[in-house]
Amino acid sequence: MPVSVSATTEGTKPTHILENRQLHPPRTSRKTGNNVALQATKEGFDLGIVTSNGDEMLAFYRDVLGLEFEATLNMEKVGIAQMHRLWANKSLLKLVVPVADVPAGATGGITGATGLRYFTFNVGNFEEVMTACEEAGANIIWRRLEARPGVVVGMVEDPDGNWVEFIDNP
Repeated sequence: MPVSVSATTEGTKPTHILENRQLHPPRTSRKTGNNVALQATKEGFDLGIVTSNGDEMLAFYRDVLGLEFEATLNMEKVGIAQMHRLWANKSLLKLVVPVADVPAGATGGITGATGLRYFTFNVGNFEEVMTACEEAGANIIWRRLEARPGVVVGMVEDPDGNWVEFIDNP
């Protein structure tokens, strides 16, 4: 049975998370001297994971974690055989199956290589999510770890070996 994983909104984050955040003013462009800052037009973000294992990845994120499935698109003009689109609140996860075979990326989690190594969901049902991952046979990196005072995390591998972090945020 899928569990529901969703990111929390800033207004519901525990105070200790907000207290540790340092806000910085926009940077100045070297070329123009103007302040530059990202003007996001949506509250969430989109993350694309390229995979040759589309069916298993879809089953993990949709059926195990309970992300909301939107559609599967065919975009062969840009080299994409399938793009499975799944939502976690206002963030979109795109599971991209390319038309041609591509080499696998680096393995080894956080210390395996530089670059994007993991992504995080803040969840209100931490134990349920970790149990669902265990029951689905996901490799559990950390079942329950206090990463810093008051912050409990779990880390699992998806079917491609990408690390997915869950922060206990009741």
